[in-house]
Order: sequence, then structure tokens, then C-alpha cells
Amino acid sequence: MNMCQSIMGIIRAAGSQSSFPSNSAVPPKLTLSLPLSVSLCFSGNGPSGICLSYLLSGYTPYLSPEASHPNPLLQSKLGEQPYLSLLEQDLEYLCEGLEGRSSNPVAVLFDSLLLPDSDFGLDHTSPLEWRYEPERAIPHLVLGRGPPGGAWHAMEGSMLTLSLANWMELPGLKLKDWMRDKRRNVRNDRATPAEIASYYQHYVSQMSLEQSFACGTTVTSVTRQPGSQEWSPPCWRVMGLQRREGEALGDGSTVSEEVPFSLLAHNVVLATGTHDIPARLGVEGESLPFVCHSFWELEAAIARGELDQSSDPVLVVGAGLTAADAVLAAHHLNTPVYHAFRRSVTDPGLIFNQLPKLLYPEYHKVHQMMTQQQHQPSPPPQDHAQNLQHHSTPSSPSTSSSPSSYPGYLSFPRHRVVEFRPDRKCVLESDSGQRTVVQVSKALVLIGAHPNLSFLGVNGQALGINPEEPITCRRNPIEVDPFTNEVVAAEGPGMYAMGPLVGENFVRFLKGGALAIASDLAKRQREGRRRVEGDLATDRLMDKWVDRRVTEAEVCVLDS
Repeated sequence: MNMCQSIMGIIRAAGSQSSFPSNSAVPPKLTLSLPLSVSLCFSGNGPSGICLSYLLSGYTPYLSPEASHPNPLLQSKLGEQPYLSLLEQDLEYLCEGLEGRSSNPVAVLFDSLLLPDSDFGLDHTSPLEWRYEPERAIPHLVLGRGPPGGAWHAMEGSMLTLSLANWMELPGLKLKDWMRDKRRNVRNDRATPAEIASYYQHYVSQMSLEQSFACGTTVTSVTRQPGSQEWSPPCWRVMGLQRREGEALGDGSTVSEEVPFSLLAHNVVLATGTHDIPARLGVEGESLPFVCHSFWELEAAIARGELDQSSDPVLVVGAGLTAADAVLAAHHLNTPVYHAFRRSVTDPGLIFNQLPKLLYPEYHKVHQMMTQQQHQPSPPPQDHAQNLQHHSTPSSPSTSSSPSSYPGYLSFPRHRVVEFRPDRKCVLESDSGQRTVVQVSKALVLIGAHPNLSFLGVNGQALGINPEEPITCRRNPIEVDPFTNEVVAAEGPGMYAMGPLVGENFVRFLKGGALAIASDLAKRQREGRRRVEGDLATDRLMDKWVDRRVTEAEVCVLDS
């Protein structure tokens, strides 16, 4: 079943009308406008976008009368106004005093309500109950390049996820229950990326959200549109392309075409994630053919039979989980591995030092390899003059003479890449300046990724906490209001950001961003209704006042 709709179909279903600007370079039949009074458009159809769509589709969380929360302070606050939905409550007040593994307060709150005390391995029932209230729904459009689930569809399918399975689930559909119907019990209480991607896709269908999802879309521009004083307020214009399947050819294949679109929306949400643009080292030779920047390139080389135990070593650069996956994949083939990274193996900031060994045995194994199989630098030169040089003469890699527990693997802690050479030699440099040259078959630079915000000026850099630096998940996320997720430095109101763009890497916590945005939009919707009701009441009073004044004026004129 095709879950994704054409943008034209979604607009028609929402009761929108096409607008045809006379000065538009886009063919009129492709220029569409959402109804300005209720519209919301967001870029990104991963778990962030899916969760927000769920909340905007009328699914509303309430405190269950029968349930209680293990945190007595939070339970007491929730009990003060139990008749109000969570979207109507003061989130800042509810967040006070809560602590958790996220720096975003609403993320900690929502996680605590969905999975109480899960950090302690406890399985408390959530005190929330979900009610479907379609009158609360806010028409919206979810744009994504691929199927619902986002980057999870591109991840390696057999590796286990970092988070526990229930941390990956979305409200209203237990992941374990869904998986129990699909296959065996979850090994180590964790699932594979392929299973998670399938779950997210099924979730969109199960919750009847597909009418709001437009897949195959690429957003090319998001700009602030000035309003007309007489007819419309300022809004956001979202432009891009949607890939559509064209006519069928004789061999059964189809020709796809990209259809341009232009939408107007009161609000836009940035939910693109941060996996679009691989980070680069910026060193000489990094663009050579044997240097790769994604795990999938390693997989492709393995599939082509390019790597085996007789190959020259693969150089893996980086000390994150993707780099660890690459080490495991190559080691499984008995392909030799050189592993270079900037940190010490005992650095507390190293992700492997933060993971429980029993839950993550494969990553514990990689950390053991990094610790036990280190490159042993050659003794420093005795010549004092040579000691004054910035680096010594390049040497070949070496390890200790003790028996190797992991043959074919050698780590280079506290090393950086200086240069990649056309002859497939790589120059590594230690903290002390000593250089080592290694011969490799391939080099994988796996040091993270940056978001693709090319549809914003200067790749959205002005929106970061430090506007002088590029947007990154950990070091420079987009700055947002902590209780609404509205972007602080946006060109106008109504721009929000969520997920990895604001520093949330884990599905467990990015759901809090969806709650913050949905709550703020619900508040604005209530305020808008009150203004309309107030305006109508004022109009009725003014009509009566004008009627009386006209009558009095007429009488006065006649008497004069």
C-alpha cells in the first residue's frame, strides 16, 4: 500500500484552493496554497515528524483517572487539573523539579510520562490515556524524501539499535507488541534498524496519518512572505520538488518526473535530522576514490567482493557507533583494520565508556579491541635537535609482542589523519607529533554528519546557538525556546525545530519536541478562537451602537 500522497491530493483533501500568482515562474497548475488560517508544514518524515503528526491529528493525552505516576510531585501537579489535556496544561510548571538524561525540559517530562522510571529498568504503566478528538486536529503537511521513517530506512538492517526497544516506540502503539506479531522475542530487548523502520511505516498506516504525508519531496526554499494589510497576515512560503512516477515504458519500467510546488503556511517545522551531509576531515587527498564517508560504501564494497582476509587493511577514522559498526563488519570478514581516533580509550566522553556492557556486548567488544590492540610508537629519537622537530620521521605501524586476542586489528588512539595519498597510503599523526604511514585498501571517515538546511540562507547557520558556526547536533544545535521549540532567531513567528536539529539524538527524547510544538500550536489556536469570538461580540455591540447613533442623529437634524 502506498502511504504517501501527492501534495495536490493532500491540498484537495484539506479543502484548499489553488492560487495562481501572475508573476510566478512555476506553472500555475503546480502552485498551491494551504488555507492560511490553520496550515502547518514541516520538513522531515522521521520519528520526530511522525510523532508531531500524531499529536496534530487529534490524538490527545490526558491523565488517566485510574493511573498514578511514581513521582509524587509530578502526580500532584497533574492532579490539580485532571480534566485538562496535557496540551492545555502549563508545561513549564510541570517540568519544574524533573531530572533526566536530556537537557530539554519538555523531553524529560514527556519521557517521564510515557516511560516512568525506565532509567532504572522499571516497567511502570504510563499514567497517560490517549483520546481521539478530531475537533482538535490541525491540518498539516509532512514532507519527506523517502517513506515514513526517515533515515531509519537507510540504516544497516542487521545491526541492533543503541536504544532499548521500548525507547524507540511512538505513543499509542507498543513496539514490543508489534514485534511479537512479526517475529521472535527481541534479543537483548533491542531491535534492528530494519524493524524500527518497518514499525514507523506501519505506525503511520495504523494511526491513519498517511493522508498528511507527501513523500518523494525535496524542499528547496523556505522564506518569510509579507502579508497584505487588507487580506492576509505574513506567512511562510515553502517551495520544492516532488518526485512522481510518470508513464510506463514498454519494458514495464516507469519514468519519474519532478513536479515543482509552492505552499503558503502559517507555521513551518524543521525536522530534517542531521544525517544528510557526512562530516569531512578537511585534509589533503580526502576526495580520492578509496576514501569513503559512509558505512553504506563499505557495505557496497563488501557486496562487490572487494574486501577479504587478503586485502590491505581498511582504515576506519572515528570513535562513534557507526565507526564501531564498520570495525565489526570488516572484522567479520577477517579483513585487517586500522582504527584511528582523536580521544584516549579511557576518555569519559567516549561513547563506549557510557554504555552498559551487558546490554551492548558488541560495542564492548570493540572497546576491548581499541584498548588491548594499540599501536606502539617507536622510541623517540635520541638526537636533541630531532626532538625539537614538530614530528619524527614517519614509521610503520606496530603492536606489542604479546599474543593478539583480535588478530588483524590495530587501534591508533589520540591520532589524526594528516594526508591521504594517491598510492593508498595514509599519514597518521599522534598527539606528540610522531607520524606513521599505513598502506590501506580503503579509508572510511566516519566522524558524524551535518544537517542539510540548504533551503535556508547559509544552510541555516544564523539559527544556531553560535551563528558564526555551522549547525551541528552536538556542538551547535538550532536555538529554540525550551518550552515551545520555536526557533529564537527565525525571521518571523511560526518557525519551529525539533529532533537532532535541537540536540536530541534519541527517539526517546525527541517526542518531547513534538509535545512542545503541539502544545504551543493548540494554545495559539485557542487564542485565535477567543479573538474571533471577541471580534464577533464587538461587531454586534458596534452594530447596536451605530444603530442608536444614527437614530439620534436623524432626530437631532430634524429638530434643528
